[in-house]
Amino acid sequence: MRTSAIGLLAVLLAVAGCSPGAKDAAGGASVHGTVTVLAAASLTEAFGRLAKQFEAAHPGVTVKLSFGASSALAQQVNAGAPADVFASAAEKNMQQVITAGGAGSSTDFVKNVLQIAVPPRNPAGIRQLSDLARPGVKVALCQVQVPCGATAAQVFRNARLTVRPVTEEADVKATLTKVETDEVDAGLVYVTDVRAAGRKVTGIPIPDPVNASTEYPIAALTRAPNPSAAAAFVRYVLSPAGQAVLSADGFEKP
Repeated sequence: MRTSAIGLLAVLLAVAGCSPGAKDAAGGASVHGTVTVLAAASLTEAFGRLAKQFEAAHPGVTVKLSFGASSALAQQVNAGAPADVFASAAEKNMQQVITAGGAGSSTDFVKNVLQIAVPPRNPAGIRQLSDLARPGVKVALCQVQVPCGATAAQVFRNARLTVRPVTEEADVKATLTKVETDEVDAGLVYVTDVRAAGRKVTGIPIPDPVNASTEYPIAALTRAPNPSAAAAFVRYVLSPAGQAVLSADGFEKP
């Protein structure tokens, strides 16, 4: 009977080990429940797909995504918002979280560059970066404390241009919307956002010598309600499968 009991126990353990959410695909700790991810607005489409793939790889796990400006998300983390993972569009905002003790360290996982977005009809006849400084051209930018706004400011410094926007938006998606709805003649957004917008906008490349990039760090948060799932999600973003999704959306290697 003792031998039978041991055998039964072994079977039960084997079944438990194969149960949904029992082990992270990368061999980490048990993964279950909900993982809450705060991510830069420019990651909306890519992280939406990553979340679905992660859930498929971990049956029973739910990924809750919240997107916004990295500066605002960093403030939320530092104010104690219950979240497991933070993915920022700039090192500066991640460092604010690390300095406040919200994360121990971070890993750069992609980088992004800017592009001019114009409405498909391009009524202002924008052809190059210097056109944004022409009198009467209505330009939308991100607020300067937001990564896409800070990166745009660097582009203008590189090109020695003075551009006075008619609106400064809270994040890159809001800036893109101004272009999509024909409220402005042009906006400075990321290459990935132009790609995600499809036929709603037309992208005009910025020459490499004056363009600027921003690197995206990701971290599992110190006070994560679900630390094992947080670590697993970060590993998935850094994995070949995760990187393939990001690359397909136009993100570059850091």
